[in-house]
Amino acid sequence: MHIELLVEEPSAEVALDNLLAKILGSQATYLIHAYQGKQDLLTKLPIRLRGYRHWLPDNGKIIVLVDEDRQDCQQLKTKMEQIAHQAGFATKTSPDTAGQFQVINRVAIEELEAWFFGDVVALHQAYPRIPLTIAKQAKYRQPDEISGGTAEALENLLVRYGYYSQTTGMSKIEVARNISPFMNPAQNQSPSFQQFYTALTNIL
Repeated sequence: MHIELLVEEPSAEVALDNLLAKILGSQATYLIHAYQGKQDLLTKLPIRLRGYRHWLPDNGKIIVLVDEDRQDCQQLKTKMEQIAHQAGFATKTSPDTAGQFQVINRVAIEELEAWFFGDVVALHQAYPRIPLTIAKQAKYRQPDEISGGTAEALENLLVRYGYYSQTTGMSKIEVARNISPFMNPAQNQSPSFQQFYTALTNIL
């Protein structure tokens, strides 16, 4: 099996490159294509999918991953589904009459950083001054429901414990590169990550 992944930014590419090696092992090959933001991805997605119609093998899959970014999740997912259908693809949400599909649309709620909060052990291993006990704090207990934005919350945490300064801010790519190698996909507490993880394990 071969999987093509379309993601909205380089930090997602870095994180998924580490995570997919753990999830897929030798069962599938994959390529990750990063865009310059969600709007860039969604704007180019129709042409990209039409291009895949000409060469994607029957056992190939396409996964499109975007951040929710406080948009209406259902509306965003519906838009992604419509783009796939207009390009001639069946999706996991709406398979063909035989139950087959080639496109899987997934939304990180509300941002990729929620997946990092979903694995506090990995966060602590990458940044040891951040205590494991943050998982018990009400603010971080539900990774997909962290108020004020998960990227901002993670940046504030890293600044508080002295890993970044308020002036320079957090490097999203560097943080993804540091945390993702330690992540345990099966135990991640982010519901949106589990939706992504389950989709991958199911197609394997």
